[in-house]
Amino acid sequence: MADEVRNIEFLYDVELELAVVLGRTRMLIRELLALSTGSVVELSKLAGESLDIVVNEKVIARGEAVVVNEKFGVRLTEVVSPLERVQRLRD
Repeated sequence: MADEVRNIEFLYDVELELAVVLGRTRMLIRELLALSTGSVVELSKLAGESLDIVVNEKVIARGEAVVVNEKFGVRLTEVVSPLERVQRLRD
């Protein structure tokens, strides 16, 4: 087991892109250009729905928005199983 841990240590410093997806929408360029301060963009998710935590464009977990020390954060509520993550990598 100790050998297995040492064998993956070289991965510890690999950078990954992590994003939290509140929702998605599609809009025309003219609609995008018309946005200004105070504009509201309607997203595909409903208020209270889980947020997707995405690493390199693959969902790895879901969570909910929280405020910690006046900063936004995400509390993980579900982590995608390793088997499901591997299956999604093949997609």
